[in-house]
Amino acid sequence: MALHFLIEDAGAAGPGDVVRLTGAEAHHAAAVRRIRVGEDVTVGDGRGVWLTGTVSAAAPKEVSVEVSTRAEVPAASPRTVLVQALAKGDRDELAVQAATELGVDAIMPWQAARSVSRWEGPKVAKGVARWETIAREAAKQAHRPWLAELHQPVSTRQLAALAQNARMLVLEPTASVALSRIEIDAADASDVILVVGPEGGISPEELDLLQSAGATLVRLGDTVLRTSTAGPAALAVVNAALGRW
Repeated sequence: MALHFLIEDAGAAGPGDVVRLTGAEAHHAAAVRRIRVGEDVTVGDGRGVWLTGTVSAAAPKEVSVEVSTRAEVPAASPRTVLVQALAKGDRDELAVQAATELGVDAIMPWQAARSVSRWEGPKVAKGVARWETIAREAAKQAHRPWLAELHQPVSTRQLAALAQNARMLVLEPTASVALSRIEIDAADASDVILVVGPEGGISPEELDLLQSAGATLVRLGDTVLRTSTAGPAALAVVNAALGRW
């Protein structure tokens, strides 16, 4: 499969035009991936534009691609949203990476009550930027026409407010209903929000608040998954229910 790269603005580029990779993207293409003149690649803007073309010049500071075809892929509807509780180590980052590869449309960091990791002050911007970088690279790896949208961290009360206008499914090992038994209507444009707690789980107070706001508690089988794997596993189930897989 051809390598995929991202540019900031595809404009109206079409067959016969030349688009250029610059900066870090050009360096990655030419110096790291060692792309060569004559190689077929795909280029996107992360907002639905999808170009196929052939490399016409390759240097660490600029890579030129002659476009052969252009397509515009519509955004997914309904959107799938992963609310990932902050977790210690790189477990939350692993969830972001895998969920992006699996096609999640948006990601929200959640400062849950039992989150060991805390984003405060300068750590907020740094954390969001880190997740954005991970999601961007995962989207390239997965050849996605749309980048996952990264949100600012949400509190539990802010999260509860979102349940009023979306289908919110909270992953809870003790829930009586399995996620695979939940009916999800692909014709309903409301967001499908998957909420994943931290290592210590979601507190009873948080579960009560989310349920009272309209969220549904669901489980994934009879085992307890790590916070890094629960979200991607749930997303796979939802993808199948929506007919995307």
